[in-house]
Amino acid sequence: AVHPLWQSPLTIPGGTRQSPINIQWRDSVYDPFLKPLKISYDPTTCLHIWNNGYSFLVEFDDSADRSTIVGGPLENQYRLKQFHFHWGAINDWGSEHTVDSKFYPAELHLVHWNAVEYPSFEEAVMEGNGLAVIGVFLKLGARHEGLQTLVDALPAVRHK
Repeated sequence: AVHPLWQSPLTIPGGTRQSPINIQWRDSVYDPFLKPLKISYDPTTCLHIWNNGYSFLVEFDDSADRSTIVGGPLENQYRLKQFHFHWGAINDWGSEHTVDSKFYPAELHLVHWNAVEYPSFEEAVMEGNGLAVIGVFLKLGARHEGLQTLVDALPAVRHK
């Protein structure tokens, strides 16, 4: 699922820091100065699930610093706005990003915005340091209770 603002290279706000990325294991370099990424989520900030016509999003209350990430390569604290998934028609592919050109069945994106530098998510989207997205590759395996809770709610948002 591609955000409407990102459909043409001319409208890409961040230039080369964009999706999709093929992470090449052999070219990866360890950064000893990188601080740990601190993830602090308050489950009560979860607002609702909605269907935008091509995927579903789980949206969060981002009016205060209650669900945030900080550290790692980030210069500021970022607030969680929403998460969504990318998946394919078959289990062999579906992730947006790849590792050594290998696709995963699905990918979770946790989308955060820089509330220190910008007054709103909409304004942060347009800037190079406005968003921080955590991508998590998903593969087939044993039942995951937390994920199953979400899957069980999906029939309620069958339509846009």
